Amino acid sequence: RLPPFFIMGRMHAPGKGISHRSLPWSRNSPAWLRNQYSNEDVEGLIVKLAKKGLTPSKIGVILRDSRGIGQVRLLTGTKILRILKAKGLAPSIPEDLYHL
Repeated sequence: RLPPFFIMGRMHAPGKGISHRSLPWSRNSPAWLRNQYSNEDVEGLIVKLAKKGLTPSKIGVILRDSRGIGQVRLLTGTKILRILKAKGLAPSIPEDLYHL
């Protein structure tokens, strides 16, 4: 059996940490965001970025960083990939397999 200091974790404390993503408890988008963007605006942005050749995850990052849209699903009711599938712009293979 290995001594306890060989097990991964914190250097000067016994814990292993609980770092993870935590979403807001509220399931709807903020009022200021709903007043600024409509569903059609967001879908238009998604389609425009998809036509440039960006993947759904890149589209989400751009919308989050430049437009302040943290989660498209809370604003439009559907996910980015489902919007792209409805418009016929979805990638032919899943994104995780594409990056292998």
